Amino acid sequence: MKYAKKNDFYIIGIIIVIGLFFWVLYNYTFVKKGVYAEIYYMSELVERVDLTTGKNRSFSLPQEPDVVFYLNSDGSIRFMESDCPDKICINSGKLSKAGQFAACLPNQIYIKIVSDEVDSDEPDIIIG
Repeated sequence: MKYAKKNDFYIIGIIIVIGLFFWVLYNYTFVKKGVYAEIYYMSELVERVDLTTGKNRSFSLPQEPDVVFYLNSDGSIRFMESDCPDKICINSGKLSKAGQFAACLPNQIYIKIVSDEVDSDEPDIIIG
């Protein structure tokens, strides 16, 4: 018994190509490159890191020395080490685009990427 026909695969392929086209169009027209990483500890801004320095370095906060951040020369930042049990923050990957964020909830630390341009029509945060 045949469930899918030849034309079904063509339709699925066209839908995938259209979806990829709109995803690429969105990423190149609306997403801005982040300039600063704001690091919050217990909902208070404790450090603002310039992402455009072009240097690789690792650092931690004096409030939580067990949480280590890594600033990449390509303008991205990530959690490198953490003493939290689930390590979700480390698996969040590199953050470089304005609106991206990652959190280490057991340590009450989160990073938010912001650009230097302020537009009142933009949402404060983008999830997804």
